[in-house]
Amino acid sequence: MNRRLTAILLTAFVVAIACSYLVFRIVGNRLGAPRHQVTRVVAAARDIKLGSVLSSADLTTIEIAGTLPQGAILKTADAIGRGVLSDLYLGEPILNSRLAAPGSGGGLAATIPDGMRACAVKVDDVVGVAGFATPGMRVDVLISGNPPGTTNTAQGSQVRTLLQNIQVLSAGTDIQRDAEGKPQQVQVVNLLVTPQQAEALSLASNQTKIQLVLRNPLDTKLAETPGTGLARLYGQDNVPIGPPRPAHMVRRRSAPATRVYLIEVFNGSKKTETKFASHEEKQ
Repeated sequence: MNRRLTAILLTAFVVAIACSYLVFRIVGNRLGAPRHQVTRVVAAARDIKLGSVLSSADLTTIEIAGTLPQGAILKTADAIGRGVLSDLYLGEPILNSRLAAPGSGGGLAATIPDGMRACAVKVDDVVGVAGFATPGMRVDVLISGNPPGTTNTAQGSQVRTLLQNIQVLSAGTDIQRDAEGKPQQVQVVNLLVTPQQAEALSLASNQTKIQLVLRNPLDTKLAETPGTGLARLYGQDNVPIGPPRPAHMVRRRSAPATRVYLIEVFNGSKKTETKFASHEEKQ
């Protein structure tokens, strides 16, 4: 009986030592693990739309453990009064790259990057791609008209691609996307272009008809297009331009000179004149 009791106690003692060792290892690993540093950063207290100017009511702070996002703002004073360049959402950390430079304000002007311009293009319902040219979309700019200095009227008007992969900044007075995706008919579309593109677009607006062609924002490849003329639509793109005709085809018979007779009649001091064509000419 004593042996059995001794064996049981010894077994229990070994099991207790093994369990204690396992618990010690687990707790020791957790205590010895490096602790991530927690930092408080500025975040959005609500959904904030593009073009808004931040106020203290729009901001809050959250804790982030580990590495901070590049450009994270640590003080609310560094974000107040700056314009929002893209939509911000509740609880999202606010980065410097998402805000306009201090003092630039909000609205459309704050969304224009350095070295770029916002060029307004007057459109109608069809030119505006039926209202689907919303802010953030990408479009191509087509121009149609008669090229200057063209002498061949048989070719008709031509259409060419002036600009490709151009970003839409605003449609009408709206610089924000429609959350429901509903189209809105607009009369003016602002495009984000370089100064050189702005000059070409301004000239085209006054001298030609402009049409915007909607494209996939992920498609950034520039297409090489030669342009299309009216004659090509009718299968006459190979019509020769003004070939000289043979001499026997262009020679015309000259018309005979017309003989006219003048008769003067005096009646007192009154004089009248009457002209008659010759009898042969009447034949």
